[in-house]
Amino acid sequence: MTARKPTPSPASLARADRQRLAAEEGARAIAEVERDATAIRKNMERLRALREAREATAAAEAELAPAPIAKKKARVKRIVR
Repeated sequence: MTARKPTPSPASLARADRQRLAAEEGARAIAEVERDATAIRKNMERLRALREAREATAAAEAELAPAPIAKKKARVKRIVR
């Protein structure tokens, strides 16, 4: 004897369609998050390289610049009351 599957009800068809759409939307959302994360990492890498270059330039300039001459502070005469 052969068992036949009953025809799916409209409710089960609708549920299956909702599940399929949710799975597709989830896959798109995960791909978008991964794409954004990659873009953020690339930008961070670019900014880090710029910062390191700026710091290296500042350090090189500090080594070449003569030491600043310390100025004497003017003495302030305080009035004792």
